[in-house]
Amino acid sequence: MSQSDKVLVTRDGAVATLTINAPEKRNALSVEISLAIEEAMNALDAASDVRCVVLRGAGGKAFGAGADISEFSHWRATKARARHYAGILGGALHAVQACRHPTIALIEGVCVGGGLGIAAMCDLRVCGRASRFGVPVKWLGLVESPEELAPLVAKFGASAMLEILLLGEVFGADDALRLGLVNRVVDDAEVERTAYEMAARVAEGAPLAARWHKKFVYRLLDPTPLTDAERDEGYDCYDTEDFQTGYRAFLAKQRPTFEGR
Repeated sequence: MSQSDKVLVTRDGAVATLTINAPEKRNALSVEISLAIEEAMNALDAASDVRCVVLRGAGGKAFGAGADISEFSHWRATKARARHYAGILGGALHAVQACRHPTIALIEGVCVGGGLGIAAMCDLRVCGRASRFGVPVKWLGLVESPEELAPLVAKFGASAMLEILLLGEVFGADDALRLGLVNRVVDDAEVERTAYEMAARVAEGAPLAARWHKKFVYRLLDPTPLTDAERDEGYDCYDTEDFQTGYRAFLAKQRPTFEGR
């Protein structure tokens, strides 16, 4: 699905895995990787047989160590170039959050800067006790733009983001859980198993319901009043085969098998 060997996509049934494959740089986000993430996530979004996507970093030591600073002399040499670069990274971030299928960040080791941005765009996040987080851009003298901050503030709140940005600290899993950045903290050896168990539980549910719930929750972060069409969409599930399958299986005390129709 990707033209770059720095982003790998694999499938195990209805669960897809996107791996950032640059362990030699602790999976730092280069322009190549950002473009490949956007391409791969758009392709996964279009795949109707996908029910959950797990995102992770290769090597087991880092989900993502921020932006690739070796590219800064070119991509952030001027305001105009920095704006162009932000559009490239923004495309990757948007593609992760906009994917209609539920997403889970499998976080091992370091998850900072742009890596934290990618993880934050996932719907669920699980990390190990040794994982480390932060956005220490104050030490580089650069600023997270309003476009970059908007989804993070909406999801985690102003107080959490101000603590992260103003203190500029790299902090542990307990603080990440306190700030709402992760949903679960488990022993380091259990991160992979836990993430894929979560993915399996997501995938066994009605996929249309999962996609609608994801769509509705993110829409409600926008204060714009709902339209009549959006309100009406909340009842579309009753015309699906999955609803008929689900409630009939419940009455029969059977486990439903959903087809996504």
